[in-house]
Amino acid sequence: MDWVTCSHSAACTGIARQPYGLCLFHLPAERLDEELGKLVPGRLLDLRGTRLDEALLSRVLAAVAYRPGRTRLDLAHFTGEARLAEMEFAGDLTLDGARFDRLASFYGTRFLGNVSLAGASFARELSFHGARVGGHACLDRAVVCRDALFSGAVFGRGLSCERARFEGFASFDGALLGESAQFRGARFGRTLSFRKVGGQAVFEGARFCGDAYLSATGRLSAARARAEGALDVSVTGGALSLRGVETAGPLTVRLQDARADLEGAVLRGRATVSGRGAAGVDSLRGVEAPDLALFGLDLSTCRFAELAHPAGLRVRDCVFALTPRGLRLGLRWPPLRWFSRRRTTLADEYGRRGWREPRDAEAAP
Repeated sequence: MDWVTCSHSAACTGIARQPYGLCLFHLPAERLDEELGKLVPGRLLDLRGTRLDEALLSRVLAAVAYRPGRTRLDLAHFTGEARLAEMEFAGDLTLDGARFDRLASFYGTRFLGNVSLAGASFARELSFHGARVGGHACLDRAVVCRDALFSGAVFGRGLSCERARFEGFASFDGALLGESAQFRGARFGRTLSFRKVGGQAVFEGARFCGDAYLSATGRLSAARARAEGALDVSVTGGALSLRGVETAGPLTVRLQDARADLEGAVLRGRATVSGRGAAGVDSLRGVEAPDLALFGLDLSTCRFAELAHPAGLRVRDCVFALTPRGLRLGLRWPPLRWFSRRRTTLADEYGRRGWREPRDAEAAP
């Protein structure tokens, strides 16, 4: 801690108010009134390490007219419900390492700067429903023991939840992610609903203990993720990486003008990949999937080498490469050979024969 702590006891980490040497929580009533009277809306609010029950929190928020400026609440301990809803934070807000014993609500709150809750712990529910963050939001290593609601939230410069733990239901439906959302190494204990989300998302190395419904515009990566329930993924206008993903339940992938890479995936349940528009798959190399269906996809550049269960692959309305045609010079006899077109050629054959990458394609019958 880089602040002078409360002298009430060695256990109290609250920042001391001078000249008393006590935090707001331990100040006598008359001194507390005096300190609250010094708070100014839109100016610095520093309550690092302070214990805040519902009564004290309400008085602090009223003193700043529900519009604090730069707010520092690192390691603060909220013993009652933390209702910070429909406020406006005029500056950056830091709650790194803070503890919330009950509900933490930022419903409809507006943050003009950045928000950091790195390492914060939430014993009950967390709500960012409808919140608007002008800067970047960080929940790296945060732990939410019950439901986490981010539906309809707007993150102007992105969201980071790396190695965070969401033990309850988590919803990001309709959120706008700004630059991107990062969930590397995150754990979702129950259902994750990440539908109709605007922006790119990264779930590399994430663990989904319940069902997960993911969508993104642009790019979505769940490489090396582990899914114990159903995994449903939709990507529009970009790229999807499922390299090395492992699924125990059914996998459903929907692509709209997007391309997917499933190299090295282990798909133990039924798996379906379907596409619309300019949708395709780039690699199925080394995939283990006893039941894999591909529908409406461009497979002209897809690699199939080392596919573990080719008998379990079903293909319909897909496009494959065509062999090159014309006169070719080779090293074997005869040195000149004429090639005619053959349908449904795999892209792997181009590499083995030394042909150029496939350009033309034709739909499979």
